[in-house]
Amino acid sequence: MFLEQGAATMPDAGWIEVISGPMFSGKTEELIRRLRRALIAGQAVGIFKPGIDVRYHPEEVVSHDARSLPSIAVERAEELLEQAASYKVVGIDEAQFFGPELVEVANALADRGQRVVVAGLDLDHLGRPFGPMPNLMATAEFVTKVHAICVRTGGLAHYSLRKDPEGQLIQLGHSDAYEPVSRAVFAQIRRRT
Repeated sequence: MFLEQGAATMPDAGWIEVISGPMFSGKTEELIRRLRRALIAGQAVGIFKPGIDVRYHPEEVVSHDARSLPSIAVERAEELLEQAASYKVVGIDEAQFFGPELVEVANALADRGQRVVVAGLDLDHLGRPFGPMPNLMATAEFVTKVHAICVRTGGLAHYSLRKDPEGQLIQLGHSDAYEPVSRAVFAQIRRRT
């Protein structure tokens, strides 16, 4: 379990927290939980997401269990440098959809003394490290890996299996398009293809 680092111990320091895992593992739910706690503490919180993520709502970050917070959609990570300037805590959802420049941007925000909380898929549907997530995890002070439940075995799911593997790398979807599966299930399916 992640325990928030109090501002009393690090008054002027910024840092990066990364929440990663497969689809349906509660990444956005955990992001929202951390940001709500910062709001309760009276901190200025800005929440951002990529403009392409309009699955649930164009102006909110929404978890699969329908928890939400108002957010600002941005097209490029560099926009965060200006738009997040007035916030003490910066939340970024669906980070895998941003380009590699998100790593530099997140570090610049942390260097300015901001707490940066990032959530995103660590692996794509082919089981490969996804977008800027591996480098964010490497540079973050805190990394939380969450797991879903495998829909086929009931065990821990580490992979997001796309039901129709054809198409582009980035394909927004819900349970109609993806299912969380364990390593054993993912490896078995990959061997068949």
